[in-house]
Amino acid sequence: MAQDLTGTASIEGKSLSDTDNVDNMYLTFALGGEEYGVGIGGVTEIVGMQRIMGVPDVPAWIKGVINLRGKVIPLLDVRLRFGMPERAYDERTVIIVLDVAEAPVGLIVDGVSEVLDILPAQIDRPGQFGRGGRSPVMGLARVGERVTILLDAEVLVADGDLALPADLVA
Repeated sequence: MAQDLTGTASIEGKSLSDTDNVDNMYLTFALGGEEYGVGIGGVTEIVGMQRIMGVPDVPAWIKGVINLRGKVIPLLDVRLRFGMPERAYDERTVIIVLDVAEAPVGLIVDGVSEVLDILPAQIDRPGQFGRGGRSPVMGLARVGERVTILLDAEVLVADGDLALPADLVA
């Protein structure tokens, strides 16, 4: 169940081509009853759950690593990262693989929804919700009657201390 998002690809029937403005495109996914999104430009693929190798002495929301075609990818369970209750992984649970700071990182989410084209005018900045430091929430998008919480993957991962020992990555 891998979907490659480089070049021309499609997700949920929506075609992505070099002429689309990927800056306004967001891959949306479910966590609990809420809808979240990450910029499609950093997404490299979506894969089903795989065997996860645990890594000792990391926060509980860093589930471990997977070996995806010879690349070791650290996994962050976004539910746990946001303090939501843990949920058993099922057939809808997927890993969104992102390229963050030129390194692959996997986000475990309840399930992907769709790719949305969200214009900057549809995004409210979450200034009133900030934590004093950098928040992983970069904006709240109004799409029809829905609100989608847009995440800054770099901040989400940077707070995660995902640096792995060199011998695991090699």
